[in-house]
Amino acid sequence: MRSEAFKRWRWEALPYLLYGAVSYLLFVATFLYAIGFVETVLVPRNVDAGGLDAPLGAALLVDGLLLTAFAVQHSGMARRGFKTLWTRVVPAPVERSTYVLCTSASLLLLFYFWRPIPRVIWSVEAAGPRMALLSLSGLGWGIVLLSSFLIHHFELFGLRQVYLAARQRELPRPSFATPLLYKLARHPLYLGFIIAFWATPTMTLGHLVFAAGTLGYIAVGIQLEERDLVRDYGAHYLRYRQRVRGLIPLPRIGAERPGPSVQQAPRSTGTATRPPAPEPAGYRK
Repeated sequence: MRSEAFKRWRWEALPYLLYGAVSYLLFVATFLYAIGFVETVLVPRNVDAGGLDAPLGAALLVDGLLLTAFAVQHSGMARRGFKTLWTRVVPAPVERSTYVLCTSASLLLLFYFWRPIPRVIWSVEAAGPRMALLSLSGLGWGIVLLSSFLIHHFELFGLRQVYLAARQRELPRPSFATPLLYKLARHPLYLGFIIAFWATPTMTLGHLVFAAGTLGYIAVGIQLEERDLVRDYGAHYLRYRQRVRGLIPLPRIGAERPGPSVQQAPRSTGTATRPPAPEPAGYRK
């Protein structure tokens, strides 16, 4: 019995499993640092302090370039054309893990080179409202985490792909699903980030640049992602889009009832869909 189980392992693919695990753990550490960076707690460099001082113009330029570099990496590597070329260089089972690793690297560079601009835009000093804003920001981070698990967390971050490759199994075809938060908004993961970034009792100019820059990236990312979804799933996704708002979790008046289930898969950006046929390279963004 045990020998049969060992035979099912593709031993030459075990380095993929190790690579995927390291990439995932690095991303978890990066994500935790990101919380401290935005909330300005427990980390040596955050959005308001710890970085090198710079004149206002230079700080705006550097921070803008860092946000742009992250947006290009995070969105560009998720496009189908790039992935087709990229999987000629990296093995298909680790494509997603490599994407996750590159995302971690781009975020860490942003954290390290960020130039704080501590000029205060608003500050809420009253204890009650201040705690309410901090709680709302915590809720945003919770929505991000929950959304990732609703769309298969371990596949989203590449672990499932490398595990199945090591077990000589293909990524199964998932069915279309709109679990929990996805019944309320098409992009709850994006929504969680927006809440986390904007619900702050002390908004500095640097924090405002960060929040506005990421909001702009999210707006563009949604357009790119939904263009791909409409191209892939046509009327099925159009009906879902008519029925459910993108970010605001309020029902559409007069929206049609849900259509029949179709085969789809999740994206890293937070929508609960993926291509109808299994992709050995893993998720599209």
